[in-house]
Amino acid sequence: MKKTCLIAGITLLFGLTFIRDGLADEGISEGPEGSREHQLLEGRFRAGQTYVPGEIIVKFRPSVSRAAIDRVNSRFGTSVFHTSQFAGFRRLRIPAGMTVAEMVEIYKAEPNVEYAEANYLVYALWSPNDEFYSYQWHLDNPEHGGVGMEAAWNTSDGSGAIVAIVDTGIAYEDYRESFWTRYEQAPDLAQTCFVPGYDFVNDDPHPNDDSSPGHGTHIAGTIAQSTNNAIGAAGVAFGACLMPVKVLDSTGTGTHADVADGIRFAVDHGAHIINLSFGGQQPSTTLESAVTYAYNHGVTMVAAAGNEGLSIINYPAAYDQYVIAVGATQYDETLAPYSNYGPSLDLVAPGGNLGLDQNSDGYGDGVLQQTYEKGGWRRISWGYYFMDGTSMAAPHVSGVAALLVAAEVATTPDDVRAVFESTAQDLGAAGRDNKYGWGLVDAAAALGAEPSPSPPPPPPPVAAFSGSPTSGEAPLTVNFADQSTGDITSWSWNFGDGATASQQNPSHTYNGAGDYTVTLTVTGPGGSDTETKPDYIDVKAEAASTMHVENINMTVTRSFWMWAWVNAAVLITDSSNNPVPGATVTGNWSGAYNRTGVYGTTGNDGRITFGSSLGSGTFTFTVTNVSKSGWTYDPLKNKETSASITP
Repeated sequence: MKKTCLIAGITLLFGLTFIRDGLADEGISEGPEGSREHQLLEGRFRAGQTYVPGEIIVKFRPSVSRAAIDRVNSRFGTSVFHTSQFAGFRRLRIPAGMTVAEMVEIYKAEPNVEYAEANYLVYALWSPNDEFYSYQWHLDNPEHGGVGMEAAWNTSDGSGAIVAIVDTGIAYEDYRESFWTRYEQAPDLAQTCFVPGYDFVNDDPHPNDDSSPGHGTHIAGTIAQSTNNAIGAAGVAFGACLMPVKVLDSTGTGTHADVADGIRFAVDHGAHIINLSFGGQQPSTTLESAVTYAYNHGVTMVAAAGNEGLSIINYPAAYDQYVIAVGATQYDETLAPYSNYGPSLDLVAPGGNLGLDQNSDGYGDGVLQQTYEKGGWRRISWGYYFMDGTSMAAPHVSGVAALLVAAEVATTPDDVRAVFESTAQDLGAAGRDNKYGWGLVDAAAALGAEPSPSPPPPPPPVAAFSGSPTSGEAPLTVNFADQSTGDITSWSWNFGDGATASQQNPSHTYNGAGDYTVTLTVTGPGGSDTETKPDYIDVKAEAASTMHVENINMTVTRSFWMWAWVNAAVLITDSSNNPVPGATVTGNWSGAYNRTGVYGTTGNDGRITFGSSLGSGTFTFTVTNVSKSGWTYDPLKNKETSASITP
């Protein structure tokens, strides 16, 4: 049976004091964490769901107009209720009677859709426990399990680095939302630096933690708990600034849509590192696009591997190229039984195991940080909680990444990864293996690594370009795409017909037939470079355009008993089915109304309407000829030459 006790005045590293009234420790079962993290409280989603019911994510191609998007959605009975201002995808409500899978396939078949998918759910990878008050063996200890923080702090405390915690929010401010809802800043985060974040669950600028106990707040403590302040616990990079980005609700559940927006927000607002202590087993274009965006903008991402004890890594950690996947070790530096592993695993870090007491301090070996519980009558109870899980392992790596960035040992995602791989404490099989990745993160060794070399100077300008199309009939307009590399300051184009341009991506129209040599000259700090493409543009003599009858639309304008008046609307189009204005159409009426040789000229919409006189019976209109200067009438391509109607 676990103990309930009162502890006061225990001194931790750096003279820190651990003070907390005893709390009951009943009610949380121990065992593999993966079975507990999905036991959702009453919230937005039902336990076991893998995606949001009743909606899909759709990204239309950039060239598609709003009107065209509205037409597609109207055709399928969907409605847009959210458009991402960061990635441009839309969340659509699907019609009753249709499944998410059916609507995804329908939208995938649309030519104007870039991708369509379910809005998958992710779950916080953690398990709370009511046991408290122990040393932070996971930071530094003389025997096992620590990440070597005492020596590392002599080099860096993370000052100048910004770490975004994309999670359930952080208890970072005193804020009253309403009479019934208020938030408090964690006492042991009072001296921690914060930069503005955002709440994508509630769509407001107050990303406060409303989970209980606070998942995001516990993670924030591991990364940057206020340190050397005579209370509580220490953080890995206590000099770093934290950016709270809330994408998980009070039950620890979130969507790929919110996660993607949260990642992009963090990137766009200056984060150097993003901690992602959640995961799910479904990949998605929405999520992969977000982590790709962060990687391409030089932001290091660290994610939890998952708590199912399986040989697969959860997403987003499984995106090998972009994200550092972190598994969890227990006190004796062996892999925790709940930790996922496999080919995508990069590192391991202390995640703890509440089912063991290997350091014999009377408590399960969890990771200790300050967080809170919610009580009745809006009461918030602060304490120091042991938690275990890969959610607790990932922030150790994020914190050390902040130390590396702040000390300028490594600043890009690839450099940070390389430092971790070369300095991790090798565990298991020699070198990288699927159980421990490259090994246990070692902060002191990482900070002792050689700083990343300064980037080489930019290459000299290299002129390169393309045009599309490069041949065709006059007049021919070509949109040139400059593909030069380096720091270009000016462009000079010569199109071979005497015309020039000095912009980066110009457009030019060739009016005469012939072959044209095109030359591009670019200038940068390193000098100038020129590329010439002889006979690059092949312009043919202008060919005569052809036209034909697309259709004849017969309508009744007025009727009186057996008598009526009707109209015949004739549509003339070219070989590409575009309307042809200014074409003279000649035709004959027969049947109920007889008249030959009627004619008229098509308008801008390519149509001409012929009206009849009063008649009884069947009205028939027949096109006999179409003419226009410079155009050829091709009767063989006519879709329709005669049409009838009987009122």
